Amino acid sequence: MFEYLNGKFAEITPSYIVVDCNGVGYMIEISLTSYSVLKDLKEGKIFTHFVVREDAQILFGFATTKERELFRQLITVSGIGANTARMMLSSLNADELVKAIVTEDTKTINGIKGIGTKTAQRVVVDLKDKLAKWEYSEETQIVGVTESNKNRQEALLALQTLGFNKVIVEKTLDKILKDNSLLTVESLIKEALRRL
Repeated sequence: MFEYLNGKFAEITPSYIVVDCNGVGYMIEISLTSYSVLKDLKEGKIFTHFVVREDAQILFGFATTKERELFRQLITVSGIGANTARMMLSSLNADELVKAIVTEDTKTINGIKGIGTKTAQRVVVDLKDKLAKWEYSEETQIVGVTESNKNRQEALLALQTLGFNKVIVEKTLDKILKDNSLLTVESLIKEALRRL
């Protein structure tokens, strides 16, 4: 229904973005991967996927068409819904996830919160051939130094939005920041997702 939305970013958090399109604000659920691309922008284009459920109508947004297409491929796998696909794209970027699927790296996929061994194997079986022609980069993103307290708050909000218990998340974030207080929001959330 909606191919993309182009407008000013009225609000952006690690879990959602509000795009102002001619005075109408659209709340769009995003992955951590998209957040890392969009976080410093004031306006732009968000590629969307519209999900209609019995209890909700949700727009999922993506910084690139590649990430959106991967999301669409993931939700075709039995047992993976839109929120699980978003969790997968928050734990690994599109290139990392495509590489894991194509190289049958079920251990990496299984390391994502909420993905069991059988689901990881199903993802590989269902998508390996479909994604075999996709190109992927093996470069990792270099992260900068930011203020850890602000990052902790943003990470806490994002993880709560994903459905995690606040008290457990706070303890996990504190342990992570004790070891490394210079993590970015994205790195902090990814590490928390591995530990939760």
